[in-house]
Amino acid sequence: MDEPVISPVVGKVLSIKVKEGDYVKENDVILTMDVLKLETEIVAPKSGKIKEIKVRPGDQVELGATLMVIEG
Repeated sequence: MDEPVISPVVGKVLSIKVKEGDYVKENDVILTMDVLKLETEIVAPKSGKIKEIKVRPGDQVELGATLMVIEG
């Protein structure tokens, strides 16, 4: 079942640590965000394959925005 990765904060995407098709384990760091000038790591909520990445570095995201989708 697909599961969206939801942004827990408002911030700017700094870097994406995975690409579509990569396999990740639960709690792997998948991207970093600038939150109030602090670099914050966002982790995978579950193990699986990265199905779709919905953001790019530099994107400003809101609380609750879908960052990517994990299949598995």
